Amino acid sequence: MPARVVLAMSGGVDSSVSAYLLKKQGYDVVGLFMRTGAHHVDENECDTTQPDRKKGCCSAIDAGDARRVADRLDMPFYALDFEGDFSRIMDYFVDEYTHGRTPNPCVVCNTWLKFGKLWSYGKQLDADFIATGHYVQMKDGQVHRAVDPNKDQTYVLFGLRKNILPRLLFPIGGLSKDEVRAIARDADLNVAEKPDSVEICFVPNNDHGAFIKTIGQRKGLGFGSASRRYVLEIIPETRDVVIGDREELLATSLLASRVNWLIDGPKGPLECTAKIRYRHEAALATVTALDGGEVRVDFAEPQSAITPGQAVVFYDGDHLLGGAWIERAESAKPERG
Repeated sequence: MPARVVLAMSGGVDSSVSAYLLKKQGYDVVGLFMRTGAHHVDENECDTTQPDRKKGCCSAIDAGDARRVADRLDMPFYALDFEGDFSRIMDYFVDEYTHGRTPNPCVVCNTWLKFGKLWSYGKQLDADFIATGHYVQMKDGQVHRAVDPNKDQTYVLFGLRKNILPRLLFPIGGLSKDEVRAIARDADLNVAEKPDSVEICFVPNNDHGAFIKTIGQRKGLGFGSASRRYVLEIIPETRDVVIGDREELLATSLLASRVNWLIDGPKGPLECTAKIRYRHEAALATVTALDGGEVRVDFAEPQSAITPGQAVVFYDGDHLLGGAWIERAESAKPERG
């Protein structure tokens, strides 16, 4: 009997091509669409053939696209209701902002939902593996960056449980986006030209910035200045926003909590590279474990806009080592005079 794979299908081109490749490799593939309860009201705004469509979550449209791909590939497909579970992620999003932190719901969604619930469901179906359309590579049971550095998604997967790593498949991690779309066209998949989703799925049009100011932001501060000013800190208790110059965003260290290692936890200081946000270029750093699941990260060079609530993620070359949640910058902001 071929090995069984439960594949998370979003209705996009990446997971659809993942399904196609897994089928070609001889796996018994079961498609799973996770209904989250986050929809657009006007389905005309969710025309997946239009490049300028609003790219939030279009649950019904995306479920239909995923089902058509599954039918095309002659594979079982299920759409399951995860709305109750997804409400936890939205609650987390609001709570973090309320406490003056900048949330990262994509990391939380992958940790709690996509790889937590997906594996639980996979075990019910006697699956050998679970798979997604993330741009990630598995090498010798370890998580590595994708071949395409512009699409690499390892940053949002640092919260994976170490014990499920042998069960993970990422079929497109060795491909570029152009190659993925070319495969979709050759396979006659209806989503070959479907635009990527680029927003938080429950915040259509990315409009949360209208009422929340994040660390490092310089637009929309509500007053004029002869020089550019940036948000340095949010104090939720007093509803104050501390602003300053760009140089004041710099810090050489940070404290982070809830560390999650995908390797055996280091016994002493660990030299690595670290990313403090998704699009940040990984910088040379030393990670030191503290009590209570906390770590201190000391950078070789000052880093800009270390933001509470975001993740700091650790690498050895392309190998994803783990990560933690930033609590605060620890040192070396220049004194304000």
